[in-house]
Amino acid sequence: MSLVTTPHINAEKDAFGKTVLMPGDPLRSKFIAENFLENAVLVNNIRGIQGYTGTYKGTKISVMASGMGMPTIGIYSYELFHFFDVDNIMRIGSTGAMQAEVKIRDIVFGMGACTNSNYASQYGLNGTFAPIASYALLKEAIAQAERAGARYHVGNILSSDVFYNDDDAANEGWQKMGVLCVEMEAAALYMNAARCGKNALAMFTVSDSLVTGEATTAEERQNSFTQMMEIALNTAVNIETVSDHDII
Repeated sequence: MSLVTTPHINAEKDAFGKTVLMPGDPLRSKFIAENFLENAVLVNNIRGIQGYTGTYKGTKISVMASGMGMPTIGIYSYELFHFFDVDNIMRIGSTGAMQAEVKIRDIVFGMGACTNSNYASQYGLNGTFAPIASYALLKEAIAQAERAGARYHVGNILSSDVFYNDDDAANEGWQKMGVLCVEMEAAALYMNAARCGKNALAMFTVSDSLVTGEATTAEERQNSFTQMMEIALNTAVNIETVSDHDII
């Protein structure tokens, strides 16, 4: 099998599984590979992004970090979809709750991803594109959350280009519209998947609350969000049994 070299990934054409889990943090990628995957192999480490491939319950699955922000996940997801024959990417990240009912360590599934980014302008659309999750991935992930007895929410999230916003009231409008939480990557992932006919889902563990001010530590975010990781891995295993025709 031939070596594929892009500016950001250097790996064999078949180095990745059909499903890739993408945390933002490379150390979270390493944690998942070491604690959940069997026979995990480091298949890409350009810029220290740490991509691993192994098996989970007999299914070939990969995990690779995306870094922070829409430009970075935009690059990595594009290259995985276009050059390495990946069909499904699931972002597994942390998020800040924007509604009172969304509690620390709850899981959120992004059915849609609002954004303040200009990412969609590249497509030249005469209107506003609505980035959404792939229904088959979302449906299976919710089923896995139910089996795990997880406390979860499904709905609109906000993918923001800004972490430190100069406008202290910037989130208030999104909160009024019922947006559940804020993060920085999902909208670009959803748009890339839509453009190349592939599948994407973003799921999150709530790491902090913009409502109450509660927060988890960096170590907790790296190592303790295991329920979300297991939901994503079991979703990956089950989705492999669904035909390409059924995944939309």
